[in-house]
Amino acid sequence: MARLYLALVHYPVVNRRGELVASAVTNLDLHDIARAACTFGAKRFFVTTPLEDQQGFARRIVEHWTIGPGADHIPDRRRAMELVRVMGSLDEAITAVRDAESRPPRVVATCAREHPQAVGWAVLRRRLADDSPHLLLFGTAWGLAPDVIAAADCVLAPIAGTDGYNHLSVRSAAAIVLDRLLGVPA
Repeated sequence: MARLYLALVHYPVVNRRGELVASAVTNLDLHDIARAACTFGAKRFFVTTPLEDQQGFARRIVEHWTIGPGADHIPDRRRAMELVRVMGSLDEAITAVRDAESRPPRVVATCAREHPQAVGWAVLRRRLADDSPHLLLFGTAWGLAPDVIAAADCVLAPIAGTDGYNHLSVRSAAAIVLDRLLGVPA
């Protein structure tokens, strides 16, 4: 079983003009990525944002499904949402993994754009098979900031479709990435 952690990064990310921004947390991203993370055995799903109002929003959603009315209403959702931890920064998420694993994680950035040092799916699958913890980063808005990508231990090759269109929602991309890395081959 891979020692895989996920982080949905809301800052630092870029907007359509390439400017550094903090993006808004969305209810659907939390639910859908948590469910995919649980399906594929991720250890934790971090939601990172420095914006206190967005942290509060995310925590209210998580609490509704883990200790609130939703916990008994849909127990499967509770199980997935129990993986979610809201953090003020990506550094806090990295520290949380290091504390849980007694060693720092290998940080893997995802990106919809080609990257000259991108690793392929098979390479990362092999790396996940060792005993090292990995933290897989997903960017919101128009993707992770260049500094985040540059600081990562590696960048995963982008998801390639069939006709050149490449603008998936982050929750769709996360599900595809998890299936390609951890799913049972057909």
